[in-house]
Amino acid sequence: MPPKKNKKIILAGGGTGGHIYPAIAIATGLKQEFPDSDILFIGTNKGLEKELVKKAGFSLKTIRVKGFQRKLSFDTIISVKELALSAIDSVNIIKKEKPDIVIGTGGYVAGPVVFFASLMGVHTAIHEQNVTPGITNRILSKFVEKVFISFPDSLKYFPKNKTVLTGNPVRNEITKSIRSQALKKFGLLLNIPTVLCFGGSQGAARLNDAILYIINEIKDTKRFQLIHITGINHYEKTIDLLANKGIDLSKLGHIIIRPYIHEMQDAYAVADLVISRAGALSISELNACGKPAILIPLPTAANRHQDFNAKFMEENGAAIVISEASLSGEKLLDTISNIIFDQKRLHQMAAASKNLAREDALEKILAEIVKLVK
Repeated sequence: MPPKKNKKIILAGGGTGGHIYPAIAIATGLKQEFPDSDILFIGTNKGLEKELVKKAGFSLKTIRVKGFQRKLSFDTIISVKELALSAIDSVNIIKKEKPDIVIGTGGYVAGPVVFFASLMGVHTAIHEQNVTPGITNRILSKFVEKVFISFPDSLKYFPKNKTVLTGNPVRNEITKSIRSQALKKFGLLLNIPTVLCFGGSQGAARLNDAILYIINEIKDTKRFQLIHITGINHYEKTIDLLANKGIDLSKLGHIIIRPYIHEMQDAYAVADLVISRAGALSISELNACGKPAILIPLPTAANRHQDFNAKFMEENGAAIVISEASLSGEKLLDTISNIIFDQKRLHQMAAASKNLAREDALEKILAEIVKLVK
């Protein structure tokens, strides 16, 4: 008897794009696999999921949840209360929706939803995007039926009999932009190297300061072109600081400053070198696009997971890592110059990055999910 096509599927994940975009990629793939399926996202009302899930065309329900505090304080009491509320919310949604499977992609919200789904006899799976998993996925791995990992180094943290190395699914469109057309969109030249810099959805203050130094150094020359995404919170300050230095961006065609770029596929297409944080989503997109990188791990990331992601890239020849503590404009400019004007090194790093890509990540995840729910 063939599997029914009208599956009911819940994806739980949220907070940052690194947890949400893989969930959206999985949901989109499942919709193609089961065209009549009913797909529901569970998140919070504070994360990026509220915007991104709706934009992707899926339904979202929110629960009350907060990260648990490790130190005893008033916040700990609040966390315990919200933990109880998240349990109630999760159980109520699962009872009402009666899903065939619940898939967790990270963030605080995935914990209670996946945990209670497993206790209620629902098929469950989790996806870990980082080299070093957080405590939530380590705990959940003992209860779920399948664990999907993005890096081979993650295998040691999970039960081997249920863990599958799939890779991290990225948005299909991220590799589809044509370089020559993207250069025209940005008004950039084909014969000058281009550096793309971004610090994540919220930007990075220290990275912005380093880029300000670089802009001042290259403003009168066209050594390379620069696209710098400041993050919405830092854009106005960056523009004001440039104005105070007498730098008029309207007269500098080789330097582009934006608060945010929705069409990141175009930005990746024009980039010869990328400067970024070392979040799992960024790493996977860099690999998919075959881009060499200078990585500046976020020091406050949970379990310092960005340090391990960056180390993996560097050890495989795809990136140079600069710690935030040692970051300066001078050091960053020297590192850019040492890579971008050494064609052999640049091409070797690009090839190493592409070699790390797992282009069949989504197909592998979908195949495992189909086995569970057929």
